[in-house]
Amino acid sequence: MEDNDIEQQEPFPVDRDGRRLRFTEDQPDSKRKIGCCEKFQLSVSKWMLPEDSRSKYLERANCCPPPIFIILISIAELAVFIYYAVWKPQKQWVTLEEGIWNSPLTYKPELRQEAWRFISYMFVHAGVEHIVGNLVMQLLLGIPLELVHKGFEVGMIYMAGVLAGSLASSIFDPLSALVGASGGVYALIGGYFMNAVVNFREMIPLLGIFRILAIVIFVGADFGFAFYRRFVTHEDGLNVSFVAHFGGIAAGMTIGYVFFSAYNKKLLKDPRFWLCIIGYVILVVFAVLFNIFLSPAP
Repeated sequence: MEDNDIEQQEPFPVDRDGRRLRFTEDQPDSKRKIGCCEKFQLSVSKWMLPEDSRSKYLERANCCPPPIFIILISIAELAVFIYYAVWKPQKQWVTLEEGIWNSPLTYKPELRQEAWRFISYMFVHAGVEHIVGNLVMQLLLGIPLELVHKGFEVGMIYMAGVLAGSLASSIFDPLSALVGASGGVYALIGGYFMNAVVNFREMIPLLGIFRILAIVIFVGADFGFAFYRRFVTHEDGLNVSFVAHFGGIAAGMTIGYVFFSAYNKKLLKDPRFWLCIIGYVILVVFAVLFNIFLSPAP
């Protein structure tokens, strides 16, 4: 049998590190145009993953199924806002008024025995600025995250931030009500921010700086609006807490970071996963006991 002439064989398309390339856009001599989905996935990989994880993601990336969790939750929040802003007899476009204050979804300290309010408050927003800021951020960040990490992981982190936000508010601001999805949004931001910082050297330097700067600007602006709504625009008894932001971002920087940094790895074998889960459960139990026995709220 004759030996194959290696020089006559068609070489595999590889990069400088020897990894086989997925998309023809990465191949300098290729004439085939890649599709919009492939271009989008390539951009997502650069934004969401360190360099050593991108090739594995691109090998199995596709646009089906779409990021269904973050889209559905955004539609639900927008629908509730439109209901209270349009169909209810009030002017709710700018700030909080009686319509959503009396909503069965709003978290109110005197009604905290209605346990669903610790979650359902995320569907109610205090004004157009409030919901636009949350929807824009969770769609811009949540869709790429869900494409990479899938809906189950993103959904768990989002809901963990929502619950952490309401429990933190019930402890540190126990006499204030709570509305908005900021707890879930900040959980996504916290996890993504930690990944951006830890993997900064593996990203394009200008891209890494832009990512971190964009998060800092958004968080600063949103915190400023939350402070303003809490201490300046509140009316008689209509105090809206901002502590959910802290609870959400704390959940994101712990649980969210573990989930988002474990791409293509088994979470159940990661000790950080169990440490975060146990810590989260302990804090939830403490918050429940605090609300039952120690809270100054009526």
